[in-house]
Amino acid sequence: MVTVNGKFPGPRIVAREGDRLLIEVVNHVQNNISIHWHGIRQLRSGWADGPAYITQCPIQTGQRYVYNYTIVGQRGTLWWHAHVSWLRSTLYGPIVILPKPGASYPFPKPHKEVPIIFGEWFNADPEAIISQALQSGGGPNVSDAYTINGLPGPLYNCSAKDTYRLKLKPGKTYLLRLINAALNDELFFSIANHTLTVVEVDAIYVKPFDSETILIAPGQTSNVLLKTKPHYPNATFFMSARPYVTGLGTFDNSTVAGLLEYERPHRIHQQSITDLSADKLALFKPNLPQLNDTAFATNFSNKLRSLNSAEFPANVPQEVDRRFLFTVGLGTNPCPENQTCQGPNGTMFAASVNNVSFTMPTEALLQAHYTGQSSGVYSPYFPIIPLSPFNYTGNPPNNTMVSNGTKLMVLPFNTSVELIMQDTSILGAESHPLHLHGFNFFVVGQGFGNFDPNKDAANFNLVDPVERNTVGVPSGGWVAIRFLADNPGVWFMHCHLEVHTSWGLKMAWVVLDGKLPNQKLLPPPADLPKC
Repeated sequence: MVTVNGKFPGPRIVAREGDRLLIEVVNHVQNNISIHWHGIRQLRSGWADGPAYITQCPIQTGQRYVYNYTIVGQRGTLWWHAHVSWLRSTLYGPIVILPKPGASYPFPKPHKEVPIIFGEWFNADPEAIISQALQSGGGPNVSDAYTINGLPGPLYNCSAKDTYRLKLKPGKTYLLRLINAALNDELFFSIANHTLTVVEVDAIYVKPFDSETILIAPGQTSNVLLKTKPHYPNATFFMSARPYVTGLGTFDNSTVAGLLEYERPHRIHQQSITDLSADKLALFKPNLPQLNDTAFATNFSNKLRSLNSAEFPANVPQEVDRRFLFTVGLGTNPCPENQTCQGPNGTMFAASVNNVSFTMPTEALLQAHYTGQSSGVYSPYFPIIPLSPFNYTGNPPNNTMVSNGTKLMVLPFNTSVELIMQDTSILGAESHPLHLHGFNFFVVGQGFGNFDPNKDAANFNLVDPVERNTVGVPSGGWVAIRFLADNPGVWFMHCHLEVHTSWGLKMAWVVLDGKLPNQKLLPPPADLPKC
């Protein structure tokens, strides 16, 4: 397996708001590599954003590249991961951004902070799995386990020893920094007999609220406060995660568990699960929602609100320059001649935004844009609405074919954008966690069915909507986001279910330079990798 510095999960990066980071990545493996610093705004530093063939050519075997960027106006939990094919299955780790010196959290200072990163484990090589799926046109094999901090836990065969254990003291408050690094699954997470207080998502403070269960999509982060019981309980508690699944495809429906243990008054050596009963410790398991509990998912996301305080305002664009409607969903491509395909009705699975399935370029889009040599690399004419409207969430049309191309949406500097992302029922309605590079955005509304601009827009929250970098487009519904295009460069937007990204559910925005010097993309670094 491919790792960073021999660690799985990879090393934790700890920085402060305002810090400049220089991270040298040296490629010692046969695969091309690039690293994305997920959620970092990358103001004018798109060269350090990381998605292969979008902002940079990948780092080839034996080559190196220094990612150079400054963390501006951000604090909280983010993460880094590979951004080539399915390599992020093992190449990922936490980014912890502490407040500036002297600044405090807008919640009680925790006794201790603990990163908890969820992943997916494949017994086979994930690169071989997606390669075979793309050749056959069918769905890829699913993972063999989920992991907490790299460990699958006791509910899988032969893995009781590989269990993450969180040891806590009674009567304390802990900050858990949750990250979903799973390739293809949104996850429910809960700790038996404990309530979690959500205080931050995607490195943005939110109005605190209590929840027994957290929903976290791939790409998303959540900071939660955990108050431990005032006295030492004679019990051990499972902390468990399992998928929230809305599509028709196959999926891993297993549960990963770690152990929350209270530090004993008298130190007892680490023991296996089988020893717990001998020690007369009760073992409590949480009740997680059903796999397809969309009502819980909706209710949970509706509770998320920006803090919107004097210190942490929610600067929602009140007026909008450009409005877009993007359909997101699955579709098909024809099977090549003289080949048998395993997609629907003998086709190949595809996925698209506004019926455009993104064709990856062979040179980096940002370089093509910066040098003014984009002709033949990409088209600047991405459709602003679906070319042929239909009842998106009703009976799907008979024609499931998508178009293919490298089309980008061009925006003048400082354009305020409202984007409606509409799920479609083609090959089954499904929740899609969409991630926008280079920006945070405000989630001003969401609902089910087809978006109605007359009725739905009137109910948008323009006061304290949650601000994030990755949002779930509801299964059979829509989500509305607003953002200010104040960061020049080329910015990727894609589904964070890796299988859908592989099938083409991705696009990119070009934000042009502004007039002032500090509104222009900086020149590329001298060591920028070549394709």
